[in-house]
Amino acid sequence: MKIQSLRGMPDLFPEDLDRWHVFESKLSKIFHSFNAHEIRTPLLESTELFSRSVGNSSDIVNKELYSFLDRNEESISLRPEGSASVIRAIIQKKQEQEKHKLWYQGPMFRYERPQQGRFRQFHQVGVEYLGFEEGISEYELISMVLQINKLIGISDYKIKINHLGDQLAKEDFCNALVTFLQPHVNELHEKDQARLKSNPLRVLDSKEKSTQALLKEGPQFQDFLSDDSKSFLQNLIDAYSDHCDIQIDQSLVRGLDYYTGIVFEAVSEELGAQDAFLGGGRYDNLSKELGGKDMHAIGFAIGVERIIELLGIEDIKQSLKVGFIIVGEQIDKKTYKIADDLRSANSSIILDTFLNEGSLKSQLRRANKNNCSYVIIVGEEELKNDQVIWKDLVAGGEQELLTSKEAIEKYTNL
Repeated sequence: MKIQSLRGMPDLFPEDLDRWHVFESKLSKIFHSFNAHEIRTPLLESTELFSRSVGNSSDIVNKELYSFLDRNEESISLRPEGSASVIRAIIQKKQEQEKHKLWYQGPMFRYERPQQGRFRQFHQVGVEYLGFEEGISEYELISMVLQINKLIGISDYKIKINHLGDQLAKEDFCNALVTFLQPHVNELHEKDQARLKSNPLRVLDSKEKSTQALLKEGPQFQDFLSDDSKSFLQNLIDAYSDHCDIQIDQSLVRGLDYYTGIVFEAVSEELGAQDAFLGGGRYDNLSKELGGKDMHAIGFAIGVERIIELLGIEDIKQSLKVGFIIVGEQIDKKTYKIADDLRSANSSIILDTFLNEGSLKSQLRRANKNNCSYVIIVGEEELKNDQVIWKDLVAGGEQELLTSKEAIEKYTNL
């Protein structure tokens, strides 16, 4: 029996990764322009990190963690998201009192039903602003989201925002919500019944139509927010309404328990039912909940598989490609030195070396198939005279005989 990849953990082939490379390179430029620095954390963490940060009531901890016991009988898990690991790293390094602008990228793991744009091994790019109070940091992150969408070429999207208030507002709203829904509990889906007991706020995030219909008649979170929180939301809308479609969504609570204050998502109808490709918010209490000192924090994460679907093929600019053809059987080490000198002269060009595979005719066919603009041919006679044949595959196959030095100079100036 052939061994297959695990369900929901796809292979990524070179032809799949062209978009990824464009996306990653553009993102790194944006992060650099905001003076954000990369951090890398382990794929494996103590399971307790996620049960304490994400919340025991969340689907991630209850159903989706990839957890197992190591040889010391300690429970460890593949990371399902990035923020908790970043906060853990800052606490461990005793840097909670400092300010940080950080970004990360890499695979995450959740045992959920695979579907379009959602896999069991998936990739995220995230940004965390640590040590910054509510205020200008929210504006900067929304600005960063706009820059990301602009540079990548995503125009058909909207940003949803909401404010989860302080702890008192949350408690008052949850009490009112439970009081309202209790007489209708049998009308709720069993998943929403469980949420009502463990974390009532997450009922707002229900995808069940019957639950959403009930919620329209129930208490509204906005009625429990302070005037300052309402003003802050409106100020964000006023600041960015000329730049994008930005609106308040009272049902937006995000799926993780650690969020406080502002939460936001970027969504696109082009992605279908799973329309969010970026989401985040403020989580000022997470550091203390993980055993660290008080630390203000806000961030967001991008689902790479989802946003890649929005990245048009026209955005992928191919590098100039030159084929290097070796002809003949008696080729000594000088041949490959020519290829090495060419690469040293201009590293931005792809030099596709065919390694003496087949006849000249078959190698030229391969050069055309691989979209080479030029080929450089080295045979026994050319090598003896320190020369190469330079063939232009775009301009009708014209070719010329050059010295190795002339070829390197021409290659440098392509």
